[in-house]
Amino acid sequence: MAKGIFIIVSAPSGAGKSSLCQRLMQAYPEIKFSVSYTSRPPRPNEVNGKDYHFISRKEFKDRIDQGEFVEWVENYGHLYGSSRNVMKEFIQDGRNLLLDIEPRGAKKIKQEFKGGIYVFVLPPSRSELLKRLEKRGHETDEVIQQRFRQAENELKEISWYDYVIFNEDLETAVNQLISIYIAEKCKRSRLQNEIKKFRR
Repeated sequence: MAKGIFIIVSAPSGAGKSSLCQRLMQAYPEIKFSVSYTSRPPRPNEVNGKDYHFISRKEFKDRIDQGEFVEWVENYGHLYGSSRNVMKEFIQDGRNLLLDIEPRGAKKIKQEFKGGIYVFVLPPSRSELLKRLEKRGHETDEVIQQRFRQAENELKEISWYDYVIFNEDLETAVNQLISIYIAEKCKRSRLQNEIKKFRR
């Protein structure tokens, strides 16, 4: 059985990566979302086990000590992390996994797991990014500015990503992400076992 594909999508807050990820999974239901763990409380309409696994800060730190996270970071006073076991199981079972992770965590995964697809999503401009952050409506001006400054730092990480999508028009950006997935599924390096069947 071919090993599973995992796609990591990163973006500054407000770039629209959540919408892109949802549309990709709607188009290809075989792609499953890796639900991260977090120590922050749920926001309105967030569902435990679907949006995040919401756990206490103490439990999160206990899991760090036990080596359960392939990556974890602290953002705005809250901890976020991805399960190492979930990644291993999906890849070994030949299933496809989508991770929505910021660059620090993505880099840690790249160091441990080979063959990932790394996609960075950007808004059309810096001014548009700030406008989108302000439109979210559930954060203070101080937090918005913090997120904008963090976006500036994250832009420096683009150089090691495989693909970049400018999310100016959602439909175009969705089609680009779908195209990346389709192309990666057809890579010769991923199809060695199938190719061998045609060789004598």
